[in-house]
Amino acid sequence: MRISTGSSSPVPSPAARQLYLVTRVRPDLEEFLEAAVRGGVDLVQVRERALGDRELLTALERARGVTARLHVPLVVNDRPDLAVLSGADFVHVGQEDLPVAEARRFGVGVGLSTHAPREIDAADADYLGVGPVFATPTKEGIPAVGLELVRYAAERARSPWFAIGGIDASNIGDVVGAGARRVAVVRAIGDAEDPERAAAELRAALP
Repeated sequence: MRISTGSSSPVPSPAARQLYLVTRVRPDLEEFLEAAVRGGVDLVQVRERALGDRELLTALERARGVTARLHVPLVVNDRPDLAVLSGADFVHVGQEDLPVAEARRFGVGVGLSTHAPREIDAADADYLGVGPVFATPTKEGIPAVGLELVRYAAERARSPWFAIGGIDASNIGDVVGAGARRVAVVRAIGDAEDPERAAAELRAALP
């Protein structure tokens, strides 16, 4: 199944994806992504705020080269313009970023971060991020929402959604038990000595 963004190039449906990796740009980006995908990652977002546009675009093109070859959709954080230029499939926006309807005008799919029931109810994105479920330094200033919002999303979300925030091998069972069928992670794979093995452990815990 593929979803239409209103352009002539439909993007892959996130509904069939389960393990979403969010990564910064790192020196071993290509090797890291290949290992993560071998372990079970099937959706990749590059999130990097420290680089200028030219450097970031180069890094996104490196990531796109790997993900395209491995048939894994690529997401760019916040920047629909760079998503288009790099050939990515999605842009991911937050509640204070470009509205979903405006981001769609670039011809890419759009993911949206949600942190409360009202945001889940109002969302009209191609997929949602629900969290942060647990406290995490990657979401400074945003309090953990706990498993209750995961339960709410399982009952009420109209779009495919990924639980995100502090999820790792030690607590993914609780997240799945609350109704999540998809998760997104940063440190659980990004900080692992063996990214392939870390991804495989997470994937095995998903339904």
